[in-house]
Amino acid sequence: MADFFDALNQKHIDFIMAQKMFFVATSPKSGRISLSPKGLDCFRIISPTEICYLDYIGSGNETAAHLIDDGRITLMFTSFDRNALIMRLYGKGKSHAPNTARFDALMKFFDETIGIRQIFTVKIDNLQTSCGYGVPIYDFVEERKTLSKWCEKKGEQGLKDYFEERNRISIDGLPTGE
Repeated sequence: MADFFDALNQKHIDFIMAQKMFFVATSPKSGRISLSPKGLDCFRIISPTEICYLDYIGSGNETAAHLIDDGRITLMFTSFDRNALIMRLYGKGKSHAPNTARFDALMKFFDETIGIRQIFTVKIDNLQTSCGYGVPIYDFVEERKTLSKWCEKKGEQGLKDYFEERNRISIDGLPTGE
């Protein structure tokens, strides 16, 4: 059974913080839906109605473009252990680029790491929990180290060049605002 809430409560927060990954879905007004898995230690709860997460450089920057175009975002957390549960956070998102006041204020919640592209904030409109009985059980082994190794190998200038080439425009040709 699905239940809806207007804000995160402590039980929700405990569930979210126990998860090793989450998924982010966005869509422009017209075009492809983007659905991305997120891992690493990148998620923080600011208040019962606002969250943020670090976004690392990648092959595209769809979330930023979609949020400029439409603003809607859904984050999904799911339990892969014996306590089956799915939680979706629905809201409006915004990208905060490095060297902006909001980015700098949010970085106090995180450790500095190589490859940070932006921080997304989400104002939660509502959230939904559901059973997750059909989700398989998995064991967490470890975080991948591939992204940090790739970023270190690229170096600061290489990352800037990669960003310019691949992260300024979305797959659908929308600007990412960076």
